[in-house]
Amino acid sequence: MRFLTGQQPTTDLTYGDVFLVPSRSDVTSRFDVDLSTDDGTGTTIPVVVANMTAISGRRMAETVARRGGMAIIPQDIPVEIVADVVAGVKSKDPVVETPVTVGTHDTVSTVLTLLGKRAHRAAVVVEGRRPVGVVTEGDCAGADRFLQVSHVMSTDLIQVDVSQVERDGLPATFELLHAAKVNLAVVVRGEELVGVLTRKGIVRSTIYSPALDAGGRLRIGAAVGIGDVAAKTKDLLAAGVDALVVDTAHGHQTRMLQALELVRSAAPDVPVVAGNVVTADGVRDLVAAGADILKVGVGPGAMCTTRMMTAVGRPQFSAVLECAAAARELGKHVWADGGVRHPRDVALALAAGASQVMIGSWFAGTHESPGDLHDDGTGRFFKDSFGMASARAVAARTAGAGSAFDRARKALYEEGISSGKMYLDPARPGVEDLLDEITSGLRSACTYAGARTLGEFADRAVVGLQSAAGYAEGQPVPTSW
Repeated sequence: MRFLTGQQPTTDLTYGDVFLVPSRSDVTSRFDVDLSTDDGTGTTIPVVVANMTAISGRRMAETVARRGGMAIIPQDIPVEIVADVVAGVKSKDPVVETPVTVGTHDTVSTVLTLLGKRAHRAAVVVEGRRPVGVVTEGDCAGADRFLQVSHVMSTDLIQVDVSQVERDGLPATFELLHAAKVNLAVVVRGEELVGVLTRKGIVRSTIYSPALDAGGRLRIGAAVGIGDVAAKTKDLLAAGVDALVVDTAHGHQTRMLQALELVRSAAPDVPVVAGNVVTADGVRDLVAAGADILKVGVGPGAMCTTRMMTAVGRPQFSAVLECAAAARELGKHVWADGGVRHPRDVALALAAGASQVMIGSWFAGTHESPGDLHDDGTGRFFKDSFGMASARAVAARTAGAGSAFDRARKALYEEGISSGKMYLDPARPGVEDLLDEITSGLRSACTYAGARTLGEFADRAVVGLQSAAGYAEGQPVPTSW
């Protein structure tokens, strides 16, 4: 990457301060761009779901890995539950989507509670493992909430066998759904339910490549803190995680270096990510202690109040730029963690040298995040989100640890929002919708730079500086003047 003026700016910059300049390009299609990463994590798109309790869970990890990214399970989750989540994600099909399932005797109320867990907004009704119907929100409209599903479900199923999909290919299944004017096919093996295929999901499966481990299973990572890391690292490796993230708000500290050495010795063959840092010195020290990838960002997250509380942090574009250069000299990589609000920000982080971008709050308002859907009273749906240094997160992390007095002392201090509402975008309510938006923008950015790979993009990108008025000029006008 180079600056348009040819000179390094004298002030630190964030994503809104900069823009990409188009260059001569012979890349004729955005589909000619390869978005796979080279940092050893095996992802095929440069997107990592942040290890936040309100965002990264079983459904999120499975869905994102099916589209080529990877989710990091938070450090606060008990290791036995993490092991169960990892096993569950790795058991899922890389193409066929996991359905919401209900029994014929379940109620309409139960169905409506569960439909928000998956973006396809339908539940497969089963008897044992045999599908007997499908129920949607439309089927439940106006029905008594205590009515059994068998009275409202549709039994007119489009049902395809796995062998048929493998033999005829995904486009044939798409044409079958298109001809029947339905969105969803139930996939079976014999008479047993395997999952579902949707028209949009089929199209996505021809564009994205899943992030798979050596055994052909979906990839997933997990985080550990900097206390008592040896035992948890051993347990997470036994569970089969594909990446370990050693995580604390202030990564450039002695306890992190000590924890990293323990993790590195226990996990010689698994990528180890550590952070957070914002300086070249931090990168060099953590690499020396054993990190393969550095997590960059202090204070840019939507749920983070660190900069306002402490004045500590650094504008994210400059932090990524400096840390990526230092990591590259050592043969290592960085993840840009936080501060992205639009696809342009993802492109700028990668232009600055990040191998991947870690996204948190942007994904909180989706069907796949762990929380329940809430109606704000106006018909708009939202999910609760909170920062991992907030009082809420600290209380969960320290529950049962130490005395009640010690926990009360810790609860006095927080550096994060404990209760934020993240609304679902009606046009993009699922995380896959957001991945479509992000990767579409990123692919186009690469074509403007004349780059077919992310490595070429970082080499060829030309970045200029802009005023607040310049940033505002680039925003669309949604209605009229």
